[in-house]
Amino acid sequence: MPEVAVSPDSLSALAEAAIAIRPMAHAPYSNFFVGAAVLDEKGEIHTGVNVENAAYPNGICAETAAIAAMVASGARRIRAIAVVGGGEGLCTPCGGCRQRIREFSIAETPIAIAGPEGIRKLMTLGELLPESFGPENLS
Repeated sequence: MPEVAVSPDSLSALAEAAIAIRPMAHAPYSNFFVGAAVLDEKGEIHTGVNVENAAYPNGICAETAAIAAMVASGARRIRAIAVVGGGEGLCTPCGGCRQRIREFSIAETPIAIAGPEGIRKLMTLGELLPESFGPENLS
């Protein structure tokens, strides 16, 4: 899975897509709305939001929804991802989403963590999930 450079403009576009979709989240229990946007190997952007459920374990994260939309479109590679939440702190992907991102990307994949105002922090998946287990570990 060769790495392709992602431009600052592409990262900004991802953050803007995540910010734009965030209000569509279904978060009646936590009132914590999250949006995510994934850039695939074809240059397409796929978005997702968190969807809570009264049976709490059955909710899904925005990152999971965006990855599912990417896979449903036929793409199989995350070139970059942006996640946006509210509040003062960073809204980084949960542990399960970090592993889902890993399934479709590599350690050098850029992750843009954003707030409503734009990108707050840029890191790689390797920084977010060091020493990860991925598909190549099974070969």
